[in-house]
Amino acid sequence: MVLTVWGVWYLKNTIEISEYLEPKVVATHYNGENYIAADTCVECHADIFKNHIETAHFNTSAIADEVHVKGVFEEGSNELNLKGVRLKMIADNHNFYQLSKSKFGDTAVVKSKLDIVIGSGVKGQSYLSWENNGLSQIQVSYFEPTNAWVNSPNFPDYAFSRPVDDNCLKCHVTFAENKNEAANSNAYNRNKLLLGIDCQRCHGPLEKHVVHHRENPNEMKGAYVDRYSNFTRQQRLDACAVCHSGLQAQQVKGNPFSFLAGDTLSEYSKNYQNYNRNLKLDVHGNQMGLLSESECFVNSSKMDCITCHSPHENERGKHNSFNAKCLSCHNIEDINTTAEINKHANSQNCISCHMPLVPSEVMQLKLDDESDAIPVYIRTHLIGVYK
Repeated sequence: MVLTVWGVWYLKNTIEISEYLEPKVVATHYNGENYIAADTCVECHADIFKNHIETAHFNTSAIADEVHVKGVFEEGSNELNLKGVRLKMIADNHNFYQLSKSKFGDTAVVKSKLDIVIGSGVKGQSYLSWENNGLSQIQVSYFEPTNAWVNSPNFPDYAFSRPVDDNCLKCHVTFAENKNEAANSNAYNRNKLLLGIDCQRCHGPLEKHVVHHRENPNEMKGAYVDRYSNFTRQQRLDACAVCHSGLQAQQVKGNPFSFLAGDTLSEYSKNYQNYNRNLKLDVHGNQMGLLSESECFVNSSKMDCITCHSPHENERGKHNSFNAKCLSCHNIEDINTTAEINKHANSQNCISCHMPLVPSEVMQLKLDDESDAIPVYIRTHLIGVYK
């Protein structure tokens, strides 16, 4: 009897220890390393994780549920009338749908479920819909400044959906397992899709890190984790540029998710600017290209993205924090002596003048058939003196 009780106790506690030391694997990178659930990081990094889940990075994709889907679904405010199609947004039993009815040809109503939200909602949201294992962007998007449904950016004004591949997804999810190894399809393993940009997008798949530190709780130096302090300046820039350097013109090696922080981006892909240095850089997507042409960047041997940005925090609207970063290099007295008038003060918002909101030429939205296309305003990273 005693032996039986001991055996039950041993098995129970062995299982608990095993589960503790072996975190659940949610996906595997192409290099063989395993991703784990994002909230596992709370165990040791609660404060950082709490701050990070408030960032636009973390919230750039999510399940399309009542918490994450924005927009008005009430009658009278839930329709979008375009030249070739009428669209209606409905909510039904905690799910959300787009009803699409073409004005020409086949006029049958097509019902598309909103499965994934793309975008944090600060400027707006787009939506992805599953059809079997295929993932496509639907026609309707939500535009925050007008609190209205709009035609998705650069969509035609007739019934349309856009297949979503790795080049689209890589800036909005931590990892997606494409069913086609060449990653030129929109077929994905639904259970291997890590939504949001979580810790592992910048620090690498962390299964080994978690197991090691659970087994060695007194070890303070992080093991099996990509550390930015060990990266070169170019590696730090590349970690951000993989998403913030515009569309990629050529995949050199692997697929868009093959690159990990600490790698050299030029070994994996090249964007359009690599082939055309005279290409006009748009504020949507190519902040890295704009920054690299700024005098602040050109005249500094150390400046990179995290010189001004903390990826762990939501810094939106905190202009005093950005002012302090600007003034760590620029002295107010020196600036004012070279200016036409003494117009600078510590209390002013540096970026409102020197990094203004600029209309994107590639992000165009339409509110309805009668309206002109309206641009999305995005803060430029071409730091300079603007009239």
